[in-house]
Amino acid sequence: MTKFCSVIVVVVGIAGSLAALALPASAAGPAVGPLPGVTLSADLGQGGGTLAVPLQIVLMLTVLSIVPALFIMTTCFARIVIVLSFVRHALGTQQMPPNQLLLSLALFLTVFTMGPVWSKVKTEAIDPWQRQEISQEVAIQRASIPVRAFMLKQTREKDLALFVGMLKGDRPKTVDDVPTTAIIPSFMISEMRTAFQMGFVLYLPFLVIDIVVASVLMSMGMMMLPPVLISLPFKVLLFVLVDGWYLIVRSLVVAFQ
Repeated sequence: MTKFCSVIVVVVGIAGSLAALALPASAAGPAVGPLPGVTLSADLGQGGGTLAVPLQIVLMLTVLSIVPALFIMTTCFARIVIVLSFVRHALGTQQMPPNQLLLSLALFLTVFTMGPVWSKVKTEAIDPWQRQEISQEVAIQRASIPVRAFMLKQTREKDLALFVGMLKGDRPKTVDDVPTTAIIPSFMISEMRTAFQMGFVLYLPFLVIDIVVASVLMSMGMMMLPPVLISLPFKVLLFVLVDGWYLIVRSLVVAFQ
């Protein structure tokens, strides 16, 4: 299990390197060099040797399949994509912007926001481990510190207490003793709660426009005309006049800093 976790740390470190390369120095920390190579091996213990090449390939594919889930669970991607989806539904523009565009925007906003965290993972864990200055176990511990700090900063105490209370065994005395398996789900439900709160606030002005338009149409006796057909241009006009995308993106990014 330790070997398997070390491979995940290496993959996360490479993702952090990509983020640091894509961001300016002020946002992603110190500049990083070329991306390192990854060699996958597994020690089978005394008298066991190493895994065969086909099994190593299967293990690597398994790790790569887990990376998207880890990316969603341990970053700000979930909150960003939920809020952007709320914006589209509040506007009532159906598939505009399209899903690919919203997901791409959420992805790059996540890379921009998580750049300093991934840069710390690479600088404090991946680079010393590749220089053989620290062991794999120490690298895993160092790599988890910035990620855990980021998640704990965004996690409500109530959500964290929920999963800590479900743990069997001794209760952790400090935050550092809380296992990552309890931090990740508490972080996710906290992010979803915050995203839904932001979505509710975004819905209010557009809901007022829908109510006003529907009331005017009813007073004019035009009940057969869909109110959405009339309110859509006004909602788009309001969104453009207040520079909605700028305000939303700024609020999302600043909330994590």
